[in-house]
Amino acid sequence: MAKYKRMEARKEQLLAAAERVFAQKGFHQSTIAEIAREAGVSDATIYEYFPNKEELLFSIPLETTRKGKESLSSHLRFIRGAANKLRAIIYGYLHFFHSHPDYASVALLILKPNRDFLKTEAYQLVREWSRLIIEVVKEGVASGEFRPGTDPYLVRSAVLGTIEHNVISWVLLGRPKNLTKLVDPLTDMLVQGIRQETDLKGWNLRILLEPPQEKKKVNPEHKRGKKKTAKE
Repeated sequence: MAKYKRMEARKEQLLAAAERVFAQKGFHQSTIAEIAREAGVSDATIYEYFPNKEELLFSIPLETTRKGKESLSSHLRFIRGAANKLRAIIYGYLHFFHSHPDYASVALLILKPNRDFLKTEAYQLVREWSRLIIEVVKEGVASGEFRPGTDPYLVRSAVLGTIEHNVISWVLLGRPKNLTKLVDPLTDMLVQGIRQETDLKGWNLRILLEPPQEKKKVNPEHKRGKKKTAKE
């Protein structure tokens, strides 16, 4: 048991070092020797855990994604309303990327364009995490909170596409400065587009516009006539 814990701790150490090096230099420009130096171990130690550099890369998101999905799923059980759950998911993504800039760089700039990554266990976990969005949208449609016919897959694409675009801009250009400030604007934009509208059928809306009342003008001749009558 103690040996297993030591091996797991060493593995996490190597993955953290690889994440930093890949984020700073890119995958193709990085070497096993540089990663070993960053981790404070020998090259041979890395090969004891990972057969090659690509396998090391593909292992980075595995445990991170598993823990992230489990944490978010447990939180969603205590949140009422599909819109609130959607906001929690958006916050979870943006807060995580903002707190882990090296991981954001590796995940979106290196792993995402790699077709071989689609065959990995880590990618299946990434898909399972994103499936939470689909489940929440379906829940919202079933409860009447979201419009009937709302496409949950299209909503997921809108959520992830917007998040990834902004995170990549943040990684490369430093804009926006704080990713979590996008949570409310993004949630509001999406929810307003899919929220069930209040049924106004059977209601008659009548608006009555009246001009302001004008004061009656008094004829000057009429005034003089009154004064003359009073003297007589």
